Amino acid sequence: MPRRRLILLILLAAAICPYFVDLGGSAIWDANEAFYVETPREMIERGDYVSPTFNYEPRFNKPVLSYWIVAAFYALFGISVGVQRLAIALGAVVLIVTAFFLCRAAEPETDGRPASDAPLWAGLGLAVAPRLMMFARRIFIDIYISMFMALTLLFFALSERFPERRRLWLALMYVSVGLGVLTKGPVAALLPGLVFAVYLGVHRELRRAAGMLVPLGIVIVLAIVVPWYALLYHRYGWTYITSFFVGENIDRYTTGLGVQVDRGLLFYAPVILTDSFPLSLYLVPAAILWFVERRRGRQADTSHRVRTLLWLWILVIVGFFSISAAKQDLYIFPIVPAVAALAGIAIAKALDAGQDRSPVGEAVRWTSLAVGVSFVVTGVGLVFLFRTAGAAYALGGIPAIAAVGIAGGLATVFFAARAALASSLIALLAATIAVNWIFVLRTLPSFEAYKPVPAFAQLLLARAGADDVIATHDVAMPSLVFYLRRHVEEVFDVPHLAELLGSERTVYAVLSTDAYDELRREMGVQPCVIDHRPTFDVKLRNVLERQPLPELVIVTNRCS
Repeated sequence: MPRRRLILLILLAAAICPYFVDLGGSAIWDANEAFYVETPREMIERGDYVSPTFNYEPRFNKPVLSYWIVAAFYALFGISVGVQRLAIALGAVVLIVTAFFLCRAAEPETDGRPASDAPLWAGLGLAVAPRLMMFARRIFIDIYISMFMALTLLFFALSERFPERRRLWLALMYVSVGLGVLTKGPVAALLPGLVFAVYLGVHRELRRAAGMLVPLGIVIVLAIVVPWYALLYHRYGWTYITSFFVGENIDRYTTGLGVQVDRGLLFYAPVILTDSFPLSLYLVPAAILWFVERRRGRQADTSHRVRTLLWLWILVIVGFFSISAAKQDLYIFPIVPAVAALAGIAIAKALDAGQDRSPVGEAVRWTSLAVGVSFVVTGVGLVFLFRTAGAAYALGGIPAIAAVGIAGGLATVFFAARAALASSLIALLAATIAVNWIFVLRTLPSFEAYKPVPAFAQLLLARAGADDVIATHDVAMPSLVFYLRRHVEEVFDVPHLAELLGSERTVYAVLSTDAYDELRREMGVQPCVIDHRPTFDVKLRNVLERQPLPELVIVTNRCS
């Protein structure tokens, strides 16, 4: 056990390190990241921390805390993309730590001490998740709302597990709720409240709600949230407050406002599997363990109750968004620490002495076999795509990722087939860590060739005057605002763009090649193209058919 624990600690350190490697070495990812890089910069530039703006226009579709956090990091370390990503990476690490302590709160104890390495398996398993790694380098708000909601869950679980300190844990829970509401809105209070109500209802303990310090909680949440909204009301009245609570929350949930994709009831099934892969597949043995313990009459045990809470957290959040009109994969990301905690406990239970042939042990073994096979299949698929795509779609490190995936998958299958579960799991996690390192050091840098904004911005900074118009059409490029440090006009139709280019003002416009062809037909003359670059907007069908990468162009009405 001590040797295995040392290995897990070494792997955990190796898994967390790439979250902080070369954070400033790549350009902004359009579109989500640009808002959380630029809006805090504009706050600092204007000296106004109440009214967020983007592209020098009001931006009130989200509360303000995310911008304040990045602005604070800017104040400490300077304004840069890397500094903003440092804040995201730290949020991801808090998620990993939360998974560790959630698992500890849900794990059976022996003589007052944790019975196994389950928390390490949970933390390590979440740390290696490729989607968390990717999100932690580009999506600020969803990492932070997931973090605050996960902390809300953790403090409630601790209040259940350690009732002698219930008041402290509940107070911290309400602080997390308030910070979550100031990050993304009422969903940070609504969903945990719904989960905890269902939890009490399942145990026929709804009367216990009176002991949850609700009045104190309301005061804490309001003390965190109300000051900014009061300042907002003082400046603008109810305009932006109403548009956020009604439009961004109620209308989006009920009508899908702002979301163009119609997704079915089972949309989140594959999302659950991919968000915290590979640990997500170990939810099957985790479910088997829960049912086995319940059949043995363990449902009154505190640790079993906490595991029930984790299951309800997953089911209620997924169910809540499954019936919404607007379904986005990141909406359910707050479940990943609960998934990791449940999987970690199942894995540790399977590794207990004499447990390898138990139902849970067999489920873990078969799951490891399935995950190992999936690694091999994915690796072979990457080799095929790499050879099929040709140079146009080539990304650095893909052959190495494929080789590591195949080798790690084969090792996982080999050890699982021999019932050497610990070796199988360590091989699986080590391979995933290696893949993440290759992705960060080789693959991410190669994406820079397909990010045209920095090069476009450099050209425009050299050519465009302060009174010239810079515009975009048929392409989302919010990061252009950050690199230019000026307003960029969005033009939504070709006739308007043609009219702008035909005016007396000097105009530079960035658009797709398809839109450029339409523009030429509309104007009757050919605007001057001063630069063109590829962009990475690739679908699998296009790769298999070897279609060329889409291109963006800059046109101007001042050819000289």
